[in-house]
Amino acid sequence: MKQLTKAEEEVMQILWQLKKANVAAIINELPEPKPAYNTVSTIVRILESKGFVNHEQEGKGYLYFPVLKKSEYSNQSINKLVDGYFQGSFKSMVSFFVKKNDISLKEMEAILKEMENENNK
Repeated sequence: MKQLTKAEEEVMQILWQLKKANVAAIINELPEPKPAYNTVSTIVRILESKGFVNHEQEGKGYLYFPVLKKSEYSNQSINKLVDGYFQGSFKSMVSFFVKKNDISLKEMEAILKEMENENNK
């Protein structure tokens, strides 16, 4: 799976949130200063060529929608992070974030409980 640039990921976050949108609706969700219409349109077409987005006709324009689920992309991105910076060890990654972000015991217990719930599904 291809990686997204920061701008592409920003547009994908909006499409995952909105489910379907035209370029104007995407721009409306972007922070100030708003990028030019042509800039966002180009990013959406790049996302489509990479296989992340598809479109359907709506009147004279297009509605764009994500083809890839956010969870699938997130999982792939996390795995790349773990492999690239933590030699494939999730334990090393968690340890790093605990040390660098001063996670409390209560927060760690909540994370462990959530992991247990996911494993029991």
